[in-house]
Formats: sequence, C-alpha cells, structure tokens
Amino acid sequence: MAYRQGSLVLTAPPTPLFAVALLLAIAAAVAHYGNVGIPFVSAHVVDTLVLAFGVLTAGVLMRGA
Repeated sequence: MAYRQGSLVLTAPPTPLFAVALLLAIAAAVAHYGNVGIPFVSAHVVDTLVLAFGVLTAGVLMRGA
C-alpha cells in the first residue's frame, strides 16, 4: 500500500459528541418505529437523523472538538 500524506485527518469523536449523536439517533428511531410522541423529534424524524449524523461527522473531522 502506498504511503499518502493528506490534509484530511480523521479522529475518534469525543465521548460527549458521540453520546449526543447516539441519543438523537435513538430518539428518532423510537419516535418512528415505536410510535412514541417526542416533541419536535416525532414531527421531524429525518431531520433529527441528519442532525445526529452531522454532529458525529463534525466530531470525526474536527480535532479537539
């Protein structure tokens, strides 16, 4: 495998950001599949999942976040 030095460095997300992303994703899944009424989440399930993925992506891409 060739050695590449690039500018994009991925790091593990910090635990608090991972926990927030996980809680948002679980809340969206429960609201969608469990038919549980969660304010804002129940009306915007896809938006909540996109937000969770965005938080996780930001945690991976930014150093020391």
